Formats: sequence, structure tokens, C-alpha cells
Amino acid sequence: MPRRTATMLASTLMLIALLCAGVLIKVPYAEMSPGPTVNTLADHDGEPVIQISGHKTYDTSGHLNMTTVRVTSADFNMNLVSAVYGWLAHDSIVVPHDTLYPDGQTEEQSSQENAEEFSQSQESAKVAALEELNIPVKSWVIVSSVVKDSPAEGRLHAGDVIKAVDGTRITKPADVAKLVTKHKAGENVVFTVVPVKQAAAAEKEGKEATTTENVTIKTDKADDGRAIVGIQAGTDHTFPFQIDIKLADVGGPSAGLMFSLGIVDKLTPTDLTGGRFVAGTGTIDDDGKVGPIGGIGMKLVGARDKGAQYFLTPKDNCASAAKDTPDGLTLVKVDTLDDAMGALKDIRSGNTDALPKCTAKS
Repeated sequence: MPRRTATMLASTLMLIALLCAGVLIKVPYAEMSPGPTVNTLADHDGEPVIQISGHKTYDTSGHLNMTTVRVTSADFNMNLVSAVYGWLAHDSIVVPHDTLYPDGQTEEQSSQENAEEFSQSQESAKVAALEELNIPVKSWVIVSSVVKDSPAEGRLHAGDVIKAVDGTRITKPADVAKLVTKHKAGENVVFTVVPVKQAAAAEKEGKEATTTENVTIKTDKADDGRAIVGIQAGTDHTFPFQIDIKLADVGGPSAGLMFSLGIVDKLTPTDLTGGRFVAGTGTIDDDGKVGPIGGIGMKLVGARDKGAQYFLTPKDNCASAAKDTPDGLTLVKVDTLDDAMGALKDIRSGNTDALPKCTAKS
């Protein structure tokens, strides 16, 4: 066999071997890519994303799109070839598997966590939107969850309304931990609660439960030495009219800001976008504070591919987002729902020079 032919054959065989090895070798990475982007003002899969009944609503125009990131599943075993392709591609990101699924989290556990975060983000979006419009929302502190085998198990239950701890009135979830940790481990703490069944029955009748009971619990010691009882406190709300957010196959808390804006737009005669295509992301709390999210780069790509002109960007994501902004997309920095409302006012009026834009330093 001529030397040149032998060399080409050997090279070809080596290349095939390397490709086979690349396919067979598994690496501990996962991939993120642009996911669906959905207009919160419009229909999705045949029904409105935001449905409001019991209150006057108004026509809307333009787009207020929430954005998502598509990720590989927890049990997906990426090979070396896929990892290299992902590293080189512009519309995907390869990250360590533990970044998306920490501590060996399973697909089922991840889905459950995302569903819970999505549900909570909807509640906070409703509260923030109504507070923005000065529409009162009744709120109270509840037992959100009880840790198995903790001192509180069997004594307190998820949904119990916490009225006081050691006689001190509770107004927000953080109050509970603050009062419990004033104790030393082994000391008793007294919870004044409305049991969940009574609270639910009263709410069904449109009333507020007033019958309380005192529950005494002996505190335990956390790993860091703090006194604990083994509960997670949260907030529950009663809204003055019905607001439903329907969006299947989406999880996590990052659509909170865009849901809030969609609700405000439907409840006010002002057309918030002025017909423009605005997308965005960001968590939101009951007070309208916008928080950072993951996968910002992929969300920008997804939004621009759909035609977005402006992207409402959480302040803490601005510096990262500004480093690789798709052409034709303006990144607008927001820290609160009020900021977002102000930005939309500038956008619809054409006063875009006034927009607080993201930079690589902000």
C-alpha cells in the first residue's frame, strides 16, 4: 500500500475512533438553551394566559412576554461530542450538571421544586400587581411546611394561621424565626394559631377565623446552634376578585415580573406597551421587588428570535446580560415593579433615551 494512502487510512481510522470515543465518553455536564417565550397578554394553547373575573378589564395590545430556558433532564448523560458542540454554539450553554441539579437532585424532585416556585411566583405577582394599583389584598402568616421528625410535627400543620409567638403578634414570616431563635434549644415556645381546618372553613364563607388555640413546643437545636421547631413560615392571601394564570409546562419563579405587568395591563385603561414588543424576566416578591434569575443569556436569545425590541432585565443580571446582547434588543434595568412601570411609560411614549439601560458595569 502506498505510504500516502496508508497515512490517509490511518488518519481516517483515528478520526473515527476519536468520534466514537467522544460519543461514548460521558461528561458531568448539562445544557441550557432558549425555551418558549409567551405573551402574558394573549392566549396560549387556546386560552388566555391571564384570566380575570369579578373586576372590569381592558383591551391590551403589544407584547409582555415572559421568557424561559430549556434544560436537559437530570438523568441525561451528556457525551463529549455534545459538550464540545454546546461550548461552541451561540444559542446554548454547557454548565456543570450540579449547577442545575445540586446534591444529586432527581428529575422528579426538580420538577416538584419548580412547580412550587412557579405557584408561589404567581401568588406574589398577583399581590404585587394589586398593591401597585392600590387594591387591598388580605394577607396573613401561615405554617407553610412542617419538617418530618421535628418538634413541630403533629403539633402544627401546613396551613395553620400563625397569629402570635410567645404573645407577640406576627405580621410577616420572618417574625416567626426571629422570635423562636430568641430561645435556647430545649426551651418552650408558644404558638397562637388558627387551625387550618377552621381557617379554611372561615375563608370559604368569606369570613376571618377568630378562634385561636395555644400550642406549646419544645425547641430543638439546629446544626449552627440556633433554637428551631421545624417549620417554614409563609404567607397566604385572599384576593378581592378572581385572577387565574394558566401556563402549562413552565416552572420556576422567573416569570413573576411579567405576570405582574400583564395583570396591571388588563386592569387599567392605559395600554402599557403602546403596541411595542417587550419581553423580560425576573422574580418578584409581594412588595414588588424584582430579583435575579438564571440563564439570562438564553432568555435574551429566545426573546430576540421572537421579535422583542426591549427586554426588562433584573438589575443584578444587567452586567452579565450586557456582555452579549443580541443585535436590535435594548436591555432595560429594573429593580422593582415601579421601575418596570416607569420604563414602559418611556417606551410607549417614545422617550427611549430616558430608559435606564444595562451596561457591562451595572
